[in-house]
Amino acid sequence: MTTFIHPLIDNGIAKGKPDFTGGTLSCHCPSNKVVVSLKGNVAHNHACGCSKCWKPSGALFSIVGVIPRQNVSVIANESKLRIVDEAAAIQRHACKDCGVHLYGRIEKDHPFKGLDFVHVELSDQKGWQEPQFAAFVSSIIEQGFNPKDMDNVRGRFKAVGLENYDVLSPALMDLIATFTAQKAGITF
Repeated sequence: MTTFIHPLIDNGIAKGKPDFTGGTLSCHCPSNKVVVSLKGNVAHNHACGCSKCWKPSGALFSIVGVIPRQNVSVIANESKLRIVDEAAAIQRHACKDCGVHLYGRIEKDHPFKGLDFVHVELSDQKGWQEPQFAAFVSSIIEQGFNPKDMDNVRGRFKAVGLENYDVLSPALMDLIATFTAQKAGITF
């Protein structure tokens, strides 16, 4: 049985360009699109199985990366954006008309404050960092995926060379732990 993850993985992972300088993201509206400019490439681009991230129709996972907040600007139709869940740590800004998430921003004190979460598949430009790992893999069960088929999902990720995590990658978990320790007064 073939398990479909996301088109950017199922259709073959395209290697990004280390010197990529950025581009634009656009919502899926046929006209008056929300357009967001990203100056530079993303980091920690990954497949995410959480229930909050925007996914294209039929995909089990989203593909989401981070970029410094100061490198993100809305350049067209900002008035069409709304925050999906104001109580969430990541304030996901989505188009009111088509529902596509253009960027997620953290406003409260958080290890990832200063980084915006974006979906580079919304760009026509090529060269964005390819997915690096899969996070929150088990979370797809909470959205109705049969737990008996999880070995197929993890197997697909392994087949394309992506590590599976039910949290974030070790580097990001270290960043969270460092933030927490420093908030507690520990210095390194």
